[in-house]
Amino acid sequence: MRLIICEKPSVGMTIASALGIETKKDGYMEGKNFLVSWCIGHLAELSEPSAYGNKYEKWSLEALPVLPENWQLTVSKDKEKQFNVLKKLLFRKDVTEVINGCDAGREGELIFRFVMEKAGCEKPVKRLWISSMEESAIKKGFNNLKDGKDYDNLYFSALCRAKADWLIGINASRLFSLIYNHTINVGRVQSPTLKMLTDRNDAITNFKKEKYYHVRLTSGDAEAVSEKFSSKKEAEESAEACKEKSAVCTSVTHEKKEILPPKLFDLTALQKEANRIFGYTAKQTLDLAQSLYEKKLLTYPRTDSSYLTDDMEETAETVIRVLLSKLPFMKGASFIPKVTSVLNSKKVSDHHAVIPTTELEKTDLFMLPESERNILFLVGTRLLIATASSHVYETVTAIFNCTELTFTAKGKTVLSSGWKETEQLFLMSLKEKPDSKVQEEKELPVFRKGQHFENFPVNVTEHDTFPPKPYTESTLLSSMEHAGNKETTKDAERKGLGTPATRAAIIEKIIKAGFVTRKGKQLIPTKDGMNLISVLPETLTSPLLTAEWENELSRIAKGEANADDFMQKIEMLTKDLIENINAEKVKTGLFKEEKTIIGVCPRCQNPVYEGKKNYYCSNRDCRFSMWKNDRFFTDRKITFTPKLARELLKDKTAKVKNIYSPKTGKTYDGNVVFSDTGEKYVNYRIEIPKKKKLNSKHRKGVPFP
Repeated sequence: MRLIICEKPSVGMTIASALGIETKKDGYMEGKNFLVSWCIGHLAELSEPSAYGNKYEKWSLEALPVLPENWQLTVSKDKEKQFNVLKKLLFRKDVTEVINGCDAGREGELIFRFVMEKAGCEKPVKRLWISSMEESAIKKGFNNLKDGKDYDNLYFSALCRAKADWLIGINASRLFSLIYNHTINVGRVQSPTLKMLTDRNDAITNFKKEKYYHVRLTSGDAEAVSEKFSSKKEAEESAEACKEKSAVCTSVTHEKKEILPPKLFDLTALQKEANRIFGYTAKQTLDLAQSLYEKKLLTYPRTDSSYLTDDMEETAETVIRVLLSKLPFMKGASFIPKVTSVLNSKKVSDHHAVIPTTELEKTDLFMLPESERNILFLVGTRLLIATASSHVYETVTAIFNCTELTFTAKGKTVLSSGWKETEQLFLMSLKEKPDSKVQEEKELPVFRKGQHFENFPVNVTEHDTFPPKPYTESTLLSSMEHAGNKETTKDAERKGLGTPATRAAIIEKIIKAGFVTRKGKQLIPTKDGMNLISVLPETLTSPLLTAEWENELSRIAKGEANADDFMQKIEMLTKDLIENINAEKVKTGLFKEEKTIIGVCPRCQNPVYEGKKNYYCSNRDCRFSMWKNDRFFTDRKITFTPKLARELLKDKTAKVKNIYSPKTGKTYDGNVVFSDTGEKYVNYRIEIPKKKKLNSKHRKGVPFP
């Protein structure tokens, strides 16, 4: 009997179905030759500091740094049941081999290995490595199982990443939280990501707008523009000098240009495009792509490759045929794919690019949630675009001279739309069209060298320089992807900050911590975020340093670097961080909580502030408090909002709609009335306004006599 351990229940069910296993048990499936069970994400994780001694239970500077000698693993209470199921299956006497069916990537390897280590199981291991949840792909994967030891280096890379994040996160977070008396989350990757955002915010804040000017000559639909003038006076004088003068064409240049189709999607490119077109966050896109993967409609999304392997030519051609029949905007369109342009086995590492699967053919795509369909159509369109012909156009640049000033007119003629035609069809099919501020150059009239022009309009236009734009998730992902590229050597992996699989979680983490806020599509650092970066040392905020670490982790996965050497560097960094903190330079009060005043205390007339759990008097000697989870409100399903608290403090009463009645189960509208008796708890009651009786003349219809 062979035990297959998957990462999620849904994946386990799909694999069981592909193998013809139907018997359901508590936490697993059982067949004649296979048992199939699953983790629930990370079942076992690195233990908290308290596991390494009582002195680490309470946060103190004296106990830092925390550097475990023998790392331990812990299973959280809410996952103990499934872990015990797996442990029992692992030690069944009839189980002779274990198959790692967790997601085929760094984190999937870590999840499986942690379970095996925590359970203490040393049975032989095989590795299932697939890029699609289609039945044919699963069966092919089982016919080509790998030795589990072949992925030891991948595991060492994953383990180093987990330990490094633990060491930096635990020690730096405790250090700076204790120093500033405020909970501060510091991360190995999230801190340099936050630094990018604060640097951009500083550039925007410190930007000084400057005006500049152009002189423009007009002839029909063509317009020739001068170089920039910083002085309006100079621009106007130059324009005046050109009036009633002749302009001569000194050169005409024609240049044929070709824009190759964009590559297939890796995860980061998909997240960037989904954010630009649909406004989806990186996490939303990853979750949607993962759901489509588990529904067998997309290949494995957590990939850093934008090519397919050489043996996938027939598969790609089949998927393209299905797409042409399934994508509504492609019906009737002429399309001849060039599949070989997306094939390159040398540029595929763990997984090939994200593409749809042939499962599309038997799926009613309009039964999918709209968000999933958007991602599926986006990925499908990219496969068509990537295999389309190049976009070819000709640029024309005409140079004119007038009173020793040079003017330039530019035009463009499309010779072959190529892949842009498919892109345009897709964009036009969307309900909401993405913003596009790119100005297309017009086709120029025919100009000849030596041609003279007389009596043409001349005018001066005024312009402003613009500050850098705030980061969106699309532009931040791009910056994270390329962090440190200019400074690293040519042979470096250039993985940037994080990996395609982790960047979404990093962004969500700094938002959840309160260091960044979303404003539409924009990501804006908060005051706490900017304060945090101002106090962290460069070793924790340098995108280049963290990008180098990611590159080292990639080399460990390939067997080109030593895991122990990497961990020694991280431990040295951790020790230096603790030892070199200069208490004299600490900026006290930076993270002092800004309290929101809700109203005036009815007992002592001091301000009432909003806390996490209550509204409380700012006077410590006064015991006045209104608790948000007061049973009066929870029983009636009333959310005790700041607005409601303000009204009660000001008017002693507030109108509330849809009050739930625990007795009848119905809802009604009424007034919440507040009264303070001076005791520990305040009192509330409900008053139902009396309905006014209408006179007969106010009633609808004809009054009775």
